Amino acid sequence: MKYLLSIILSVFLLNCKNVKQDVSEEKQTAQSIIDSSITISGGDKFDTSTIEFDFRDKHYLAYRNKETFNLERRYEDASAQYFDTISNIKDVVNNKGFQRFVNDFPMAVPDSMAVKYSASVNSVHYFSVLPYGLNDNAVIKTLLEDVSVKNKKYYTIKVTFNQDGGGEDFEDVFIYWINQKTNKVDYLAYSYNEIDGKGIRFREAYNERYVEGIRFVDYNNYKPKDASISLTDLPQLFENGKLNLLSKIELENIAVKLN
Repeated sequence: MKYLLSIILSVFLLNCKNVKQDVSEEKQTAQSIIDSSITISGGDKFDTSTIEFDFRDKHYLAYRNKETFNLERRYEDASAQYFDTISNIKDVVNNKGFQRFVNDFPMAVPDSMAVKYSASVNSVHYFSVLPYGLNDNAVIKTLLEDVSVKNKKYYTIKVTFNQDGGGEDFEDVFIYWINQKTNKVDYLAYSYNEIDGKGIRFREAYNERYVEGIRFVDYNNYKPKDASISLTDLPQLFENGKLNLLSKIELENIAVKLN
């Protein structure tokens, strides 16, 4: 009888374990994975923060207070024709739209150029705080097959955008590879439309650091030889050394103030 009870108990516990595993696997969706990645990268701190950094020859500032945001890019332009002296340019994207200031004076900008300037400002701020921003209303997330990169397992999340609210580049496609142990974005890739065809980039995160609880990384920026390949093939090409290193995306002098 004791032997029989032990068998029954063992089978019961094994079934309970399997049920827990099945429930856990069922809960792993693109949304839950992104939520976990945002949490480990700073979570709610992004929503009420002021973040400043330098990228190449420009200074960037992002003020966020829940639904209110103000994204800035500041730099000097000796070739600007607004004044005879060196011009201090400040481009601002906020809830009201885009505005350019030259030496602190607001300047009129044609709509076509305002769209381009706004997209350029948004792009740098977008990459600086990933994966924050992937829960915006215009984002469509799809969970693809898991992959292994350098002997580590990754979730694969495909991101596309609704045309309504997706900005000028709503047709761009992104893929994020999120480490299954750390829940952090280690790699990403994206395709975008160029005048002469499609462009593809693959980025490898490095130099991770936390400032006031918010995660920042730099990237090695790669390009494949063939722009017609699928984004999902890039991790294998990366491992095989088949991608060309174009540049490094490095954020300097990062400062964070929690509002």
